[in-house]
Amino acid sequence: MLQNKNQNMAGKPFNMKNLFFMSKTFLRKIENHLNIPGRLSNVHAPHLKFQKYSYLAHRSEELQNQTLLFHVEGALLKSSSLFSYFMLVAFEAGWLLRALILLLLYPLVSFLSLVCEEVGLKIMVFVCFVGIKKGRFVIGRSVLPKFFLEDVGYECFDVVMRCGKKVGVTNLPEVMVDCFLRDYMGVEAVVGRELKVFCGYYLGLMEEKKSAKVVLKEIFEEEKEGAHVIGIGCFNVSFDHQLFSHCKEIYLVSEAEKKNWQVLPREKYPKPLIFHDGRLAFRPTPVATLVMLMWVPFGLLLAILRVLATSLLPLHICVPVLSCIGMRGSAPSPNSLPTPIIYGEKSKGILYVCNHKTLIDPVYVSAAVRKPVTAVTYSVSKTSELVSPIKTIRLARKREEDSKMIEKRLSQGNLVICPEGTTCREPYLLRFSPLFAETTDDIVPIAIDFHVSMFYGTTASGLKCLDPLFIVLNPFTNCDIKILEKLPKEFTCGVGGKSKFEVANYVQAKIAEALGFECTNLTRKDKYLMLAGNEGKA
Repeated sequence: MLQNKNQNMAGKPFNMKNLFFMSKTFLRKIENHLNIPGRLSNVHAPHLKFQKYSYLAHRSEELQNQTLLFHVEGALLKSSSLFSYFMLVAFEAGWLLRALILLLLYPLVSFLSLVCEEVGLKIMVFVCFVGIKKGRFVIGRSVLPKFFLEDVGYECFDVVMRCGKKVGVTNLPEVMVDCFLRDYMGVEAVVGRELKVFCGYYLGLMEEKKSAKVVLKEIFEEEKEGAHVIGIGCFNVSFDHQLFSHCKEIYLVSEAEKKNWQVLPREKYPKPLIFHDGRLAFRPTPVATLVMLMWVPFGLLLAILRVLATSLLPLHICVPVLSCIGMRGSAPSPNSLPTPIIYGEKSKGILYVCNHKTLIDPVYVSAAVRKPVTAVTYSVSKTSELVSPIKTIRLARKREEDSKMIEKRLSQGNLVICPEGTTCREPYLLRFSPLFAETTDDIVPIAIDFHVSMFYGTTASGLKCLDPLFIVLNPFTNCDIKILEKLPKEFTCGVGGKSKFEVANYVQAKIAEALGFECTNLTRKDKYLMLAGNEGKA
């Protein structure tokens, strides 16, 4: 009878479907025998108690005095894929060539990750980090936190925030996640991978997991004996016995649960995301990265066409032409423009004061007011001055000298100035320099909001000479302009008797109200210290 059964089985065709079924059945038997769900076969601690994550959601009020050990990619982030974060490092640190190499290796990395996650991870680390100077690597604090925050699951975030002490565990190099976890999540310790360094340059190789035990010892030696430590992980992530042996309970999240999680709302961020750097304005998934690389050759041709349009055509013709080739802008019609009342000398021009989103803000202002203007800038590259369709003048960052220069230029025509002194991508306004307020009473506030589709045209740590290129390289851009009422005379320094600080704060508040932005007291110096590690005086 057994022989007949074997003969029947031998008569059936052997295909991949049968192989998959047999493999799945075999793995299920092993998991049932070990009584451990998912991919936890490397955890051999009999005292560990594994439970579904849904049980933890009902105990959130009991977590305040407990220590939490959570896996960043497996539990906190909605997506378990690490490709996007490595692509950000590859593009920002190594430009197109390194990004192209990583994309070409993606199929191999995906296949090897099915066999051994560690192998796929090491390949991505090597491609992204080899040859990068350690002292200049600021992507971990200037670029990656934004993309991590946009991928945080609200449900797990709520649980993490309720715990007393938090320890983040990650398979990523620590330089990629340390700033995000400590500054934005309030994590006391980060257990990640260290990178090998030679002569100040990353070798693209990771150190062995030696620092994990030391970090955990520092955390848990302060705990009272018998303290309750819990862990949160994912069914699809292997846990290290050394890390999670301190946990009395481990709650596991399934991929299905993570897909149903909400993305963490911006208003729930533990720390407001005001500054971030980098050129990519989208999450570089494999498909999105492929689209970008395919677009670049066509984008370069379109960029040349846009530069020629701004350089050769009159401004009133240039703006409609740019709108037809993707650089759109919305501004009030000529009939709706407010008629400024001149308080001072009639021969002086009007000072247009706007917030700062990109280096081409003054161009759109000139087109919106239908008048020629001169842009007053705090810092602009030679390349930007060369391709600018309007006149530009630089401030010397010396109050008396700059004030006299602005008054002189106002006697020759209209000016536009951005008192923030630097750009801010997020819906916040930096502190307005009061310099403009004491030079004239004829001030017209202008609110600007600018959106890009692929590349940011500003940078704090990169090459500023490439800012114009990245702006015109976008498939589409959109600039919304709102021209506000001229400053009332009672809110001016000359006629109204207000201080220059009161005038500057009033203008900032009016622009913020028109855009729905939030005012801050942060300055250019604060931005550059955070993103580039310098004061941004260049």
